Amino acid sequence: MALGQATVRFMALSGLLVLAINGVAQIDPYHRNLVQLGYDQPLSGSGPQGIYAFYYYSNPELVGTNTALRLAIAPVYLDGEIGFRQLISRTTDLGVGFYGGAFGDNYYEVRQGHYYKGESFYGHGGGAALSLYQLLNPNMQIPLNLIARGGLRYALYDETSDTDKEFVLPDNRFIGFVRGGLRLAGKEPLLYADLGMEVSIWYERQWRSPSGEYGFNDDRRTEHISDLFWLYAGLDYAWTNVGHRISFAVTSGASENADRFSAWRLGGVLPLISELPLILPGYYYEELTAKRFVHLYASYLFPLDPGHRFQFRIEAATACAEYLEGFEQPDRWQTGVGAGLIFTPKSKRYRIVARYGYGFNALREGDRGAQSVGLLFQYDFEQGRNRR
Repeated sequence: MALGQATVRFMALSGLLVLAINGVAQIDPYHRNLVQLGYDQPLSGSGPQGIYAFYYYSNPELVGTNTALRLAIAPVYLDGEIGFRQLISRTTDLGVGFYGGAFGDNYYEVRQGHYYKGESFYGHGGGAALSLYQLLNPNMQIPLNLIARGGLRYALYDETSDTDKEFVLPDNRFIGFVRGGLRLAGKEPLLYADLGMEVSIWYERQWRSPSGEYGFNDDRRTEHISDLFWLYAGLDYAWTNVGHRISFAVTSGASENADRFSAWRLGGVLPLISELPLILPGYYYEELTAKRFVHLYASYLFPLDPGHRFQFRIEAATACAEYLEGFEQPDRWQTGVGAGLIFTPKSKRYRIVARYGYGFNALREGDRGAQSVGLLFQYDFEQGRNRR
């Protein structure tokens, strides 16, 4: 019985893949063949663990040169998209997305630094989406894309072994969404990529049917319609000759009619755990729940040996949040710092990172301060092929 529960727990955590891959903002133009693993373990308190494990495959020439395939495969979840380049015009691409499996809609209730297992539950389901990618500046070196996406998915909810018997789960529901955005340049789905830049602005509307009350005596509600807005600007740059690398990002988000399922969630350190990872070292995964926020992040990496196989990385993040009702914190500003030891062999086929994080304002049993440790791993099958 204990082994069965451990297996279910690992699969549930691995289901976080849906957040990481769902919603990629353009058709991937490169061959990719990657394995990505990430794990973040709190040392202070008992909270949700951040973890992902998936295989990422991208083929930009599946059928001829105009049809592409992207797949991300977790133990119990699949996310993919078939892309059609220049389907409507020379500058217009179309993507047909599909995704589904177990544990992709899990919900973890964290308030004031306490993880309420009795109010947390599993979520399963899947759906499809249609995406339009319009290149607005075809003669420029840095691409500017207009992205429009719409989709529908179905979510069904299930108790965990710790869910309180008096806690009424939300109704199973259909969730529709439309999204529009402008994106200048972009980022690669890699662990600490050497080069990347993105400036983007987004709007998304979500519909849930049915909506309504749930919880203890209907003490919480799911909104029928929620609106999300966000801005992002980030840069990754490496001086490959000397082995130094910098990264920084600014993200600002807001929402209207937000509920627990649509509010912004901040916390944790795993860089590929969501489409928009709002990193706060030392904090639980998705520890903070906010209606509006501003998030700042920066990191610096430098080598420890002449061959650049061992590297040291420091990072810091801070956020100013307006919390969702019921999730208020004594401090609007939340700050964390972290460090990591990295090993990358000469072939650069794989990368291993052992990391540590400290959250200055994270609440734990009435005190401030929390710690976490973790591991990151990436294996790139294409790296060896490129070298040959």
